[in-house]
Amino acid sequence: MDKLPLKKVARKAGPGTQFAALCYRRRKGKDHEILLVTTRGTGRWIPPKGWPMKGVSPDKAAAREAWEEAGVVGEVHEVSLGRYSYTREASGDGKGSQEAYIFPLEVLELATTFKEKGQRKVRWFSPRKAAMLVREPKLKKIIRDFDPAKLS
Repeated sequence: MDKLPLKKVARKAGPGTQFAALCYRRRKGKDHEILLVTTRGTGRWIPPKGWPMKGVSPDKAAAREAWEEAGVVGEVHEVSLGRYSYTREASGDGKGSQEAYIFPLEVLELATTFKEKGQRKVRWFSPRKAAMLVREPKLKKIIRDFDPAKLS
């Protein structure tokens, strides 16, 4: 694969659309790592994600969620890697089919205190392991195919 399938995302998201961050860090002489968090309800491993925010671009909304859920400080790319669908589990706002656009975010630092600290586990994984842990087939592929060296 020569190029990542980067896509522009409309400024207005439809109902059921969320924005996610594919948080990664580069390691000298080794493959990059992917950061995942657990859901509060079921404890499944997922990338940080959340709902659109009024007046906030999709990439910045994804970065904000990464900060709130995992303490991520870094540089987010404004172009999406793609989107994936998932079924939202019951969590107060009900179940339903959802869609998330995912934005690459290079992690420069992890804060020790952040909004949802203690509500989720936060952990680094190899891309292979991260792809195995997430449930959604399209998200698995996005994680497996992701190469930070190919970002412009």
